[in-house]
Amino acid sequence: MVELTYFEPSDFKQLINWIHSPEFLLQWGGPEFVYPLDEKQLEKYIENANSDNSATLIYKVFEKESGDAIGHISLGRIDRKNKSARVGKVLVGNKDTRGKGIGQQMIKELLNIAFKGLQLHRVSLGVFDLNVSAIACYEKAGFIKEGLHRDSRKNGDEYWSLWEMSILEDEWLEIQKA
Repeated sequence: MVELTYFEPSDFKQLINWIHSPEFLLQWGGPEFVYPLDEKQLEKYIENANSDNSATLIYKVFEKESGDAIGHISLGRIDRKNKSARVGKVLVGNKDTRGKGIGQQMIKELLNIAFKGLQLHRVSLGVFDLNVSAIACYEKAGFIKEGLHRDSRKNGDEYWSLWEMSILEDEWLEIQKA
């Protein structure tokens, strides 16, 4: 099982160590970060996050049994009026824990915060079409593909397409009943 706690400056070095290439950084952090990731970029990332009325909640993920940090996830663009938000910065950072359902647990915990804690109606995300394992994880959690943004990001000489996905409150509630 995993637990989410607020991401803090003391967690910066661990996250930086997980980001090993410009392509990986683009997949994880989108265009708002430049490789190599550094503490200055992360300070800016968290400067207005994790308070009562923040539009962004940023979490480190740790394994309950061992207490080890194993990942990172955020809930951003929190719009309390329209009751929506966006999942981002999803990373199972510890390679030894990948492929073991950790991503699924992370998403489940974040959706509990979004739908139970914040009482949102809609949660969305974007995922590159080449990230097949992440797409499968999100679909298993109940996210539905809404559309493909073709060639939406340039990486070197190639373009990456991005799936837009979402889950609604009533869809999430149905999953909780099952």
